[in-house]
Amino acid sequence: MKKIELEIVALSHSITQTHSYAVVLGELNGLRRLPIVIGGFEAQAIAVALEKMQPSRPLTHDLMRNFMNAFNVELHEVIISALNDGIFYAKLICADKKETLEIDSRTSDALALAVRFGCPIYTYESILEQAGISMEEPEGKREQRKVTKEAGGAEEDLSALSLDELNQLLKDVLEHEDYIKAISIRDEINSRRKKRK
Repeated sequence: MKKIELEIVALSHSITQTHSYAVVLGELNGLRRLPIVIGGFEAQAIAVALEKMQPSRPLTHDLMRNFMNAFNVELHEVIISALNDGIFYAKLICADKKETLEIDSRTSDALALAVRFGCPIYTYESILEQAGISMEEPEGKREQRKVTKEAGGAEEDLSALSLDELNQLLKDVLEHEDYIKAISIRDEINSRRKKRK
């Protein structure tokens, strides 16, 4: 299976979901994005490494890197290898002088380590097709649509919208970089497409 290289392009706090973040991976030399919902601690671990901050004491992922370095284990790459029931799975491809190993990992932890080691991040075409979002060039100015209703700020009922309305709403929320909302819209679109088959 051909691997597609990704890079971290954004780390976004969710306006609609408390304590939720999205790490957004972008296809290298491509327009597709892969948003993944992660927790606050994991988002902090990734942000600390991206900003090259040096905490006074090592965070868990720094400890893991130090441990691996102490035993001459290198992290060669991270692969987001599967997506089952909305959960992403990842593997760490590690090597010492004798062998190469694949180690199962939570995706958020794998990304936090990838940033610390400066190693590439990959996924497969099937995962990008299933969960990716295409960032097409905007065609002129579009009328801005609010993601939440005016009264009470409750989220729109996605099931009440047509497929065309969902696709337009997806484009609108991506322009505002609300990747958490984009994930729920994308999931609704994918669910309807599966029902058609």
